[in-house]
Amino acid sequence: MGHRDALVPVQPHIRGNPDAPVTIVEFGDFQCPFCRDAAPVIDELVEASNGHVRLVWRHFPLFEVHPYALTAALAAEAAGSQGRFWEMHDALFAHQDDLSDAALVALAREVGVGDDCVVGEAAQEFGDVVEADYVDGLAHQVAGTPTLFVNGVRFEGRVTRDRLRAAVEALKLTKAVSR
Repeated sequence: MGHRDALVPVQPHIRGNPDAPVTIVEFGDFQCPFCRDAAPVIDELVEASNGHVRLVWRHFPLFEVHPYALTAALAAEAAGSQGRFWEMHDALFAHQDDLSDAALVALAREVGVGDDCVVGEAAQEFGDVVEADYVDGLAHQVAGTPTLFVNGVRFEGRVTRDRLRAAVEALKLTKAVSR
C-alpha cells in the first residue's frame, strides 16, 4: 500500500488512492478552524492528483482549547466502524460551530450511521484509536493542528493550494533526480 512509514497507522483512514506514491498525513482536530480551512485544499489536491496523492487522517484533538474535539474524534471513529468515516469527517467540519452530543447524534443520522454509537459510553470504545493517534503525534513533535507530513517530511506553514502543490511537486522532482 503506497508510501509506508511510522506516521501511517496499520489501519489508516485514507482518502484517495490507497497505493498513491505520495502520502499526506494530517494530524487534525475537528474543532480547529485551521483544519476546517485546510480540508478542501487537501481534498482538491488529492482529487486532482490522478491517483498520485493520498491523505491519511490522524486524530490530534486539542482538548484543552477545543472542548468538543475529543468527542468529535470518537464520533468519527464510530462512524468509521460503519464505513462512514469520511462522510462524518466532512459533516463535522461543515457543522464545526456545534459539536455537542446532540449535534453529533444528528450528524450521525445525516451520514447514515447508527446514532447510538457516536456519543457516550458506546463511543468510548474508540478511545484507544484516538489516543494512539495523539501519542504518535506527540512522538513526531506535533503541537498544533493541522500538522501535515508529506511522505514523512513535515510541511511547514499555512496550508494553501500553491504551497501544498509545490511540496508534492518538489517530492516528484527529488525522486526523478535520485533515479
